[in-house]
Amino acid sequence: MSKKNRLEKKQAKPPKVRDVFVARPFEGLAAETELVALRELVPAATAPLTLAPEYVEKYGERQITLATILPMAWPALTKTDGRILLGLQRHERSGDVNRDLAVALLCALEGEPGAPVNVPPLPGEGPRLGDLLVDAPLEITVHEGFDFWLDADQERDAEVSASLDAANASVYPTVRMAAAPAAYWCRVPEKSHVRWVLPDGEDVALNALARLSAGGELKLTDETKFAGMFRAHGLLVPVWDLPSAPDAGAWEESLAAVSARYDAAKAVDEPLTPDQRRARQGLLGRQLTLR
Repeated sequence: MSKKNRLEKKQAKPPKVRDVFVARPFEGLAAETELVALRELVPAATAPLTLAPEYVEKYGERQITLATILPMAWPALTKTDGRILLGLQRHERSGDVNRDLAVALLCALEGEPGAPVNVPPLPGEGPRLGDLLVDAPLEITVHEGFDFWLDADQERDAEVSASLDAANASVYPTVRMAAAPAAYWCRVPEKSHVRWVLPDGEDVALNALARLSAGGELKLTDETKFAGMFRAHGLLVPVWDLPSAPDAGAWEESLAAVSARYDAAKAVDEPLTPDQRRARQGLLGRQLTLR
């Protein structure tokens, strides 16, 4: 092979796309904690998104809805009238969830309405959600099932109905709490939980929880148990075990009290005491695996 042919062959190869891991992918966004909660805690929910002005100028006004999960865990889908659904929970993902979502949205914007949205497995460099969207808190609607996948006038044959029924059967009751942002109550067999995505970096959050734990102030009530915590996209998510009954509303007041104590604890600008350091180690030993 001549030198010229080798050069042409080398130039014909697509550039290699490298994966990049971003530990806290939604950091800096107004909706960071809610995005984490919708990815990790909530079965069925939606929220409207607004394109940034420069992208409205390029693609026009488009109705965009963020969804916890789409059929077959698709990254995105478009309706024939141009509406877009963007899925948070998906099978394939890179090390940068933020960039994954941005690429899926761009592919949906650039594709033919109603056609499948093809998304590359690795997104490479480019705009992120903060570039594409107006940065604002999410207006979240929690659903009892996945009927939002289909339009009201959309025909449902036996296969579609069976698929939707199977998906709906997997949904456990979930309620967005009012007492703290990104906190959700859910009922699973035999018990209930409150899970709360904390808005602070891990060290700040862990120290505040340690202060509460050492002071015996980490429970919601005497009927509850602090089960532990898990990490999700660079944030800590404490979990409380609750009795199966009562429902979410009964825990709002106690969650509000814990939230106030947490804010006070993280404002303390002093080293941890020996008891608090031991409590911190105990919390590290009670990390959970989200299933």
